[in-house]
Amino acid sequence: MNQSINLTASVQTATLPQLASSVKYCLYARKSSEDDERQALSIDSQIKEMLAMAEREGMLITEIRRESHSAKASGMRPVYNQLILDIKSGIFNGILTWAPDRLSRNAGDLGALVDLMDQGILKEIRTHGQKFTNSPNEKFLLMILCSQAKLENDNRGINVKRGQRARLETGHRPCMAPLGYLNEKIGYRGQSRIIIDPERAPIVKEMFNKVAFQFYTGQKIKDWLDETGFTTRKGKPLTKSGIFRILSSPFYYGEFEWPVKSGNWYKGNYEPLITKELYDHARGNLISAPIRAKNGSKEFDYTKLIHCGHCGSGVSAEDKIKKLSDGKIVRYVYYHCTKFQDRYCPEKFIREEELIAQLLDMIDKVDIDEIGINSQLQEEMEKYKNFSQGILGKIMETNIPIPVVDAKSYAKYVLQFGSREDKRNLLKCLRSRIYLQNQKIFLGKESGRKR
Repeated sequence: MNQSINLTASVQTATLPQLASSVKYCLYARKSSEDDERQALSIDSQIKEMLAMAEREGMLITEIRRESHSAKASGMRPVYNQLILDIKSGIFNGILTWAPDRLSRNAGDLGALVDLMDQGILKEIRTHGQKFTNSPNEKFLLMILCSQAKLENDNRGINVKRGQRARLETGHRPCMAPLGYLNEKIGYRGQSRIIIDPERAPIVKEMFNKVAFQFYTGQKIKDWLDETGFTTRKGKPLTKSGIFRILSSPFYYGEFEWPVKSGNWYKGNYEPLITKELYDHARGNLISAPIRAKNGSKEFDYTKLIHCGHCGSGVSAEDKIKKLSDGKIVRYVYYHCTKFQDRYCPEKFIREEELIAQLLDMIDKVDIDEIGINSQLQEEMEKYKNFSQGILGKIMETNIPIPVVDAKSYAKYVLQFGSREDKRNLLKCLRSRIYLQNQKIFLGKESGRKR
């Protein structure tokens, strides 16, 4: 709290036996901390001591000003800056304060004080047990004391940084632990260690699992957390941005960067909540979420053609891009229920490779008459037949024998190597719907679903 109190000369003469001089003092009290409870006692005690000294020595105090602000940077204290201006305008010509370091811990503010003394505008600075006037020796002593305060302040900063580096190298990250962990005090002067939060850690870990293995999006995670009543340490629901911060933080698998974006990485001395593999899996799913196109979502070959055998919802797909240890980039596609009809549908995902294998097996089991090849596909099939017999012969480049070209073999070829449009046209020719249930596909009608 920064404030000033005016004391009139009449009040002073009523309380003081006799004024020793005509110097008009401003009592300036300062505390570095901006914590109201911590600064109140310090400032009040300064004022009490200095008022007692003024009464003993008959000093005229015309105003009391207090400030809660650090003095290590020049020109950053509004109350002090106004005090300098008031001295220049002649309102005060003396300062009463507890110690020189209350006035200055930097060269800029110290220079302003000495300059006012050189000009004869500032007559005197009084502290507890010391007096500084325009005498060369007293000004020199003032400069030494304030410079010593600056040196102590600079060394304190160096020591703090050195201590912080030492703690970082032993795995201690500064500041509050992220959600899922707690700070436990273990010693004096704020020392603490990071421990797992038994209440929130299991939920945070499950968030990674749901993104990694159930393809949960940020919104689905938020809906799930809201349903479970999950809150932060302050009792508030976790926001979507907070969810993405958690899912993007390496802290949970045991590493952290400090300062952030500095490139300086450290291994934590706390218990990791998840493995690096789980983090990479979840992070990969977040990064490779389908990119929105101008006219809708990212398209996959077999979406809009398959329905969930449990709840009847459509089957959607998501892909994951993974970088292997040898630098190779691979792409995996997973198909799963959209849960539109039932958000608790138990159907699990299926890899695209397995889906194609089951579709090929299904084609083998379907009666040839059930595949109603339309005229366009029939024309494409004839082109493929002529091409395979006239150019490729009996062996393809992959050394796989070419089967007899009929409706089934052509259908299998399209499912493996055809365009997305050809694949969809082919599966639309089937006279029954395709369902996915228990990671298996089958042909059926509405009655094929569980009720």
